[in-house]
Amino acid sequence: MTKRIGVLTGGGDCPGLNAVIRAVVKSATFKGIEVIGIRDGFKGAVEQDFVKLGLQQVSGILHRGGTILGTSNRDNPFAYWVEEKGRKIQKDCSDRVLANLAQQGIEDLIVIGGDGSLNIALELMQKGLRVIGVPKTIDNDLMATDFTFGFQSAVDTAQDALDKLHTTAESHHRVMILEVMGRYAGWIALYAGLAGGADVILIPEIPYSIEKVAEAVNLRKEKGKKFSIIVAAEGARPIDGEMVVKTRLEGRTDPVVLGGVGAKVAEDLEGLIGLETRVTVLGHIQRGGSPNAYDRVLATRYGTAAIDAVIAGETGKMVALKGTEIVTVPLAEAVSHLKKIPLHHPVMLTARAVGLRFGD
Repeated sequence: MTKRIGVLTGGGDCPGLNAVIRAVVKSATFKGIEVIGIRDGFKGAVEQDFVKLGLQQVSGILHRGGTILGTSNRDNPFAYWVEEKGRKIQKDCSDRVLANLAQQGIEDLIVIGGDGSLNIALELMQKGLRVIGVPKTIDNDLMATDFTFGFQSAVDTAQDALDKLHTTAESHHRVMILEVMGRYAGWIALYAGLAGGADVILIPEIPYSIEKVAEAVNLRKEKGKKFSIIVAAEGARPIDGEMVVKTRLEGRTDPVVLGGVGAKVAEDLEGLIGLETRVTVLGHIQRGGSPNAYDRVLATRYGTAAIDAVIAGETGKMVALKGTEIVTVPLAEAVSHLKKIPLHHPVMLTARAVGLRFGD
């Protein structure tokens, strides 16, 4: 009997999802394994929304952004919204997921996702499902892997925005603030800020002093630089304050939606520097578009490694990048806590060495 596996994409979208799906399907097909796609993350597993994936279905998707399977950052099967007696309640539908997968003959499930989706995968594994995780997030905040796919493409998008902001900032003698994603970690801000020639980077790992930020801008003015570029991670916060929460969306794995720190920094800063300050919020532009070459290669390596792990009989593992090698690590280790930037990280030290300021 031919082995059959399932694959789903969960959480926020990012460049490279289709590249992983393609690699999973092609690698599995060449090894005689059937692949069943599950639409819209774990929602499809609850609602029995399945599609058979073969070489034809994944032809021409390597360069495409998004995911052909759809995704969702809601629909946790352990707290699934259902309607009973005219009202909506949350219900544990995890047993239904296991039954639906078994009915399809799915023996192993490959979950492509971030910390929320992989935590769900871990819980399903503890109920007996064989699972392999693939680390996806533009935030690069998953433990046990050097890089998640999607991160480098998001950095490219932010860096390109900084290149464009430089010319208008210099022309008008303004301070330009670019607000980027990243949730509770500052990886995108750090890498994009260094690559894009920023002057100040504000990240969640280092609470900032607005006076120190003003000091950095004024010091540039004294040296004849009439403009400055600031990159602010959405989770950055002042020393005596909290992160700026845009809204809360109940039902999501993480209901907190961050956003607005750029406007806050601009408002607090403008009176201290005597320069006009403008804010650009990149938002979901960082999630969209084609993956860059690095992410296409990494995503393809992850997809084929996931199939290798299935064939080897591994379960409860995540494929991960360690140096230049793809390895498998325990899912529990990968989701134990968020990977934040160590203050002595080599890229952080490099940024400080070339004069970048962090508001501390």
